[in-house]
Amino acid sequence: MKKLLNITIVTILAFTLSACGNNVKSNTIVGAELTDREKGILSTTSNQSFVFDFNIEGEYKKVSVWVEKYEFGKLVDEQIGPLTTEVMNNGSIIFTIIETDTIENQTLFNIGIISDGIGGSMSTSNIVSTKGTEGRSIVWGNISEEMDVPNEQMVLASIGYSWDEGSMVSFSSEFYRDIERRNIELENHEVVYLLRSKFTK
Repeated sequence: MKKLLNITIVTILAFTLSACGNNVKSNTIVGAELTDREKGILSTTSNQSFVFDFNIEGEYKKVSVWVEKYEFGKLVDEQIGPLTTEVMNNGSIIFTIIETDTIENQTLFNIGIISDGIGGSMSTSNIVSTKGTEGRSIVWGNISEEMDVPNEQMVLASIGYSWDEGSMVSFSSEFYRDIERRNIELENHEVVYLLRSKFTK
């Protein structure tokens, strides 16, 4: 029931936020500029959220979004909750994270995609670690500027976890563009989730 509720929430948010896309340059994606109302909706339904607006040309037909999990830089789960849907011109990708209270250290991920009035959503959960939540630190990050949509996977957002006091560091802006830099920074966190996307023709 909880998963069904959160799928519904993400679907509603997708239609609410689909009007936010105001990119001018084609084949780009950027963090969305949200209104106070939209920020309020997201903050009351999730612990953390990310919204991205994309603007693509007709050559791109689909977008896939999924979550990867890393432990000390090693990929341990390459596709958590993959979602693929058809897209046309403008659209939005919504990613929300909810810390559940039923199972310790369980995180619920919601992904929504909306384009041209049509969208899809999914919800899945994952156990962050068996260490529990005591002494846990969390850091978030996402693309901070407009990025071109490549013909390959790209990283939109990141969530890092650490249980070593004083070891938590933020993700750099280069983390989302530079693969070598990303691999180095992934090793600095006990657990990292990456939100990835790929537009296909």
